[in-house]
Amino acid sequence: MGLLSNRVERSSLKLGDHIYSWRAAYIYAHHGIYVGDDKVIHFTRRGQEVGTGTVLDLLLVSSGPTRSHAPCPTCVPAEESECHGVVSSCLNCFLAGGILYCFEYAVSPALFLAKARGGTCTLAISDPDDDVIHRAKHLLDNGFGCYNVFKNNCEDFAIYCKTGLLVLDRNTMGRSGQAVSVVGGPLAAILSTPLRFVTTNVYGMAATAIGAYCASRYSADIGMRRDVIKVSVEDLSRRLATGMFRVAEPSMLPLPPAAN
Repeated sequence: MGLLSNRVERSSLKLGDHIYSWRAAYIYAHHGIYVGDDKVIHFTRRGQEVGTGTVLDLLLVSSGPTRSHAPCPTCVPAEESECHGVVSSCLNCFLAGGILYCFEYAVSPALFLAKARGGTCTLAISDPDDDVIHRAKHLLDNGFGCYNVFKNNCEDFAIYCKTGLLVLDRNTMGRSGQAVSVVGGPLAAILSTPLRFVTTNVYGMAATAIGAYCASRYSADIGMRRDVIKVSVEDLSRRLATGMFRVAEPSMLPLPPAAN
């Protein structure tokens, strides 16, 4: 594995590895946990790899990987698991023709910031492989709550399996580095806007925006946040079943009224 590239060969995979593969010209990555025997457990939105519950899904699904209509003989049939979103697939189906990458844990702050794209590494420390496999298989049977592209997605699922950590904010489960990158980029540009009167040079403004973006990624990483707790997978399933943890389905906000 290179310093900045997380690309790996299949032969180097180990039980409990958090793997991912980029989709749709690197628009997003799909994440899962490798459990051996060429099997991957991953979290979807009712069988779809990514979804927002809005009209944006038309773009995401149409630009996603093309799949064969013939059922894979080694994968769990979709109808048996898509009701709660956690599915088991063979490695070939998971990759969907893409390149295999391995998510990194316990990286240094310097390496974390050097990887400008979120959703590839974390400062958090991974638990032992046996714990990772146990969580993934338990959630395959019991689900991981309601899929939400910003607050409870496939990366959140894989990170929870690896660490047992959840970000809690008003009783909702927390956000992935991939989502932080999507939100953090525009936010950094907005934050840097008030400084345009101080820094009029275009290079200075760019540096300010990049600095704000890096700061937002660093502080939002699950390995740095203070609003995280360690939750056993059995307790998580109990809390989800009783409504103690909820992730609401997103909805499109109404457009503001047009100015007269």
